[in-house]
Amino acid sequence: MASKKKAKKAKKAMTSDVAKKAVDAAIASLAGVGSMSAKAILALSKESKKLLADAKNISKKQALLLKKKKVAAKKLKKDTNAVNKKALKVIEKDIAAKKKDVAGIAMQKTVVLEELAGFKAVSKQVAAYEKAVAMTDKVLNKSKKKKRKKKAVKKTVELVSEIEAVA
Repeated sequence: MASKKKAKKAKKAMTSDVAKKAVDAAIASLAGVGSMSAKAILALSKESKKLLADAKNISKKQALLLKKKKVAAKKLKKDTNAVNKKALKVIEKDIAAKKKDVAGIAMQKTVVLEELAGFKAVSKQVAAYEKAVAMTDKVLNKSKKKKRKKKAVKKTVELVSEIEAVA
């Protein structure tokens, strides 16, 4: 009984229309992936530039804080009072906070750059496939040249040989 059910569920043969639709859908899908990866590359590039600018700003602030720390340490050596100690501790806390910010941005940059590299590789691959498909379409859509008939070629050869004989 089970063998009869399996025999009834035989697959239909694919038609040319179905095959053409599948090819067209695959080409459209390839184009869609190409455009989506291009958009993702633009977005990730913007994010990468933003992170780079943030890192630059934080490093400038960190350099300024280090100078302030140096000045505060000199003041503390000259006059060890509570105000100078507190000022130095506040500056050291700010420096520690900036170091945490730099570490966070570095981690984000790593993730963004990995994604960006992946999307660039996919985009390059899609571009190569699209180029190959375009070249293939160009070859397939060429108009066929009409073949000359053998008789016409023979007559031409005969005429040429007659002309050569006369000359």
